[in-house]
Amino acid sequence: LRMLQVKLIVTGDDFGYCPRRNQGIVDCFLAGAISNVSLLVNGSAAADAAKLARRYNIPIGLHANLSEGSPVCEVLKTNSSLLNEDGFFHGKMGFRTALSKGLLNMSEVKQELKAQVELFHELTGHLPPHMDGHQHVHVLPEVRHVFAEVLEEYGIKYTRVPIEPGLHNCDWIPPSLMDFYLGVEEDSFNTVDVFTKHGIRWPDIYIGLSTMGRNMSVSSICSAIDSAILELTAKAPQSRTVTIELMVHPGYPSVPPVGGCGEGPDDFSQSWERLHELQTLTKPELQSHYKSRNIQLCSFKDL
Repeated sequence: LRMLQVKLIVTGDDFGYCPRRNQGIVDCFLAGAISNVSLLVNGSAAADAAKLARRYNIPIGLHANLSEGSPVCEVLKTNSSLLNEDGFFHGKMGFRTALSKGLLNMSEVKQELKAQVELFHELTGHLPPHMDGHQHVHVLPEVRHVFAEVLEEYGIKYTRVPIEPGLHNCDWIPPSLMDFYLGVEEDSFNTVDVFTKHGIRWPDIYIGLSTMGRNMSVSSICSAIDSAILELTAKAPQSRTVTIELMVHPGYPSVPPVGGCGEGPDDFSQSWERLHELQTLTKPELQSHYKSRNIQLCSFKDL
């Protein structure tokens, strides 16, 4: 691995979720522990997040959200297939259920995705260099086609395809969560051709499911990176540069009722796991591992 140059994008997801998340993400960025962020434009602190990104020159993309909180498109806020009886998005699993029952109108999905790109542009002054999906909704059947069309229309080059090498060997992940992850993986495999056809790109390697929350440690990150690189270079030994995206969720725990995307903050956001990620990512041992492996932190515009 000596000769290999590795470009690592460490993306802090859910920027804009609440002021404490924003603060944690900024602290992480200033410590050199993350190199990129993904903004929830329907997050309660989205405008503040955009200001912070501008102030600290943080590379920022769009975390498209169709599953948590409220839509940003005015027309869809009152009467749309994307909403449950309480007037909010259907939720992580609810969205998937509604989709599988054929209850979601894809033209409304497209309308909302475009509204989120427009709002991102309004808040930041530029289009997102990359756009992915909150709770991985962007790789779901039907949604993937609409998502790809929107990216192509706006000329957004990069996305995330959450296929994580070595995921199957992670015996510490509880079965219910593993089922969800394997669903995400299968949806991602079926999305590759769609995104490719629309000229959309993504890094060589994705990591982030096996290292989320309580499962994050310096060694879990290092071994995920090392084994993914080994696997990739075995397949393509001639490659000189490898690109990786590591998805992370650092922050200080949300304190209700502040935060969220319209319904208040969820359990994961209120838990100690966000702070645990922040503390792990800023450990000097991690930085020295990066140095020893010739790993450079960067953002999508550096690819």
